[in-house]
Amino acid sequence: MQGIGWIAAIIVGGLAGWIASMIMKADTGIFLNIILGIVGAIIANAILGILGIFAAGTWLPQLIVGIVGACILIWGYRAIKS
Repeated sequence: MQGIGWIAAIIVGGLAGWIASMIMKADTGIFLNIILGIVGAIIANAILGILGIFAAGTWLPQLIVGIVGACILIWGYRAIKS
C-alpha cells in the first residue's frame, strides 16, 4: 500500500475486508478482515497495474481497491473450496 502509512494500511485493510465480507456474506473475524483487505488491495493493485490503471496512494482509492481485491479473494476461496 503505497502512499499511506502502515497504521493507515491496517485500518483501511480492516475496513475493506469488513465491507467485502458484508458484500460477499462471508463469516470472517476482525483479523481475517484485515488480512483480506490488505492482501486484496495488493492483488487488485497488481491486476490494475497489469491493465495500466494505477490507484492513487490516498485512503479512498485504496479502500475501494481493497474491497474489490478482498471480494476476489473470498470468491476464489469459495471456488476452490466447493
